Amino acid sequence: MRVTKASFFICCLALLTLILPASLHSENHSKSSAIITASDTVVGRNLEAPVNTQSLSEKFWWDEAWYEHGVINSPITHKVTEQRVSFVNPLDNTEIPAIVYRPKKPGKYPGVLFQHGRRGLDELVQRLPRRMAARGFVVLAPDIYSARFIDKLPIEHLPETESDTNAAVDYLLTHTDVSTSKICLYSHTRGGYYTLQVAVKFKRQDTEVACYVSFYPHWQNPNAAEPMQVYRYAIEADRLEIPAMIVIGEYEQYQRRRSIETAVKSMKQSGKDVRLITYPGVGRGFDFRPIHVRTFADDLATKDATVRAAKFMQKHLKSWKRE
Repeated sequence: MRVTKASFFICCLALLTLILPASLHSENHSKSSAIITASDTVVGRNLEAPVNTQSLSEKFWWDEAWYEHGVINSPITHKVTEQRVSFVNPLDNTEIPAIVYRPKKPGKYPGVLFQHGRRGLDELVQRLPRRMAARGFVVLAPDIYSARFIDKLPIEHLPETESDTNAAVDYLLTHTDVSTSKICLYSHTRGGYYTLQVAVKFKRQDTEVACYVSFYPHWQNPNAAEPMQVYRYAIEADRLEIPAMIVIGEYEQYQRRRSIETAVKSMKQSGKDVRLITYPGVGRGFDFRPIHVRTFADDLATKDATVRAAKFMQKHLKSWKRE
């Protein structure tokens, strides 16, 4: 019995001796054949750095004075005051709370209507109209969700809210601090759909609206079916006649970016005055991301987009100054 047990133990030990080196050799081989990279993540960039081979005449952002001589023009910055107001939508007598942002310095300034998106007009989003007012505008920011007791981040779209944004145009144009007979529309996310309706559906682009600016807009009816969200865009975009500037990030959500790029391409083919600016290294919401996740690229894109949008609106409101 003892001999049998000893023989069994020796046989097992011999078998392990044969198996283990082979498995260890296989593991070492797989490690040595793996491709070693410096980064543990993949960003998908094949080139050392992006390139732009367009001619200088096509590089709208090109600044010869800066590139050759180091000239940097500082944007005008105003201290901003905020006033809580309200106005009534005459279609159903709904009272709409809003905030008016304007430079603290006395005087009249061009009018801008800012429409919030699906987040609502929370503290993060309030920074957007405040930054624009600091550029020298009277900015009205209506809170259409609070007006109709809509919770933050709604899925469904309530069509009545479109007329709330439309009613804000009339209120802003009657504001005593507004220096222009027309205003510009400024928005982000779902607010881009609201302001698109104001311009086209409510025909304000024919009379009271001079330009359209939107950051990563939801350019589709939020209640449309999924295929429409991914493969189509709101038909109103093709009927937008006023100058338009659209801003998105390189890492914008696919279904949003596709509809925006498709719409802009169609608009350009029709000879519309539209410009799409895509900022590298940033994604959706780059202009209001909170401090704990914010990146250097977010800040650069936000500053440039805000200043660029302000210049765009100043340009198109200049000829509508009230006498």
